[in-house]
Amino acid sequence: MSILRGFLPCLLALGLITLPVSADVLLIDGEPRVVERADQPTRGMHERTVLSRFGEPGTRHDAVGEPPISRWDYNDYSVFFEGPFVIHTVVRKEVSESR
Repeated sequence: MSILRGFLPCLLALGLITLPVSADVLLIDGEPRVVERADQPTRGMHERTVLSRFGEPGTRHDAVGEPPISRWDYNDYSVFFEGPFVIHTVVRKEVSESR
């Protein structure tokens, strides 16, 4: 019985780890929305992957702060990086209302 007590929590934790990940959509009146969608870069994606899948951004903003945060601007959205990894994709309001 004591083996089952130790095994059950491990089994539950493993099951939770394998669940699909979903993104939160933050809606704030008059502010941008942070989204993760299949047709845009997602959290954790490497900048090389972003370049290969979505092409060169219209504008690259240099990294600032510690940790270094940089921004790439595409036509409909901006991608924020911490180091080489995506932390957020932000859709501009005028674009998100037209969809």
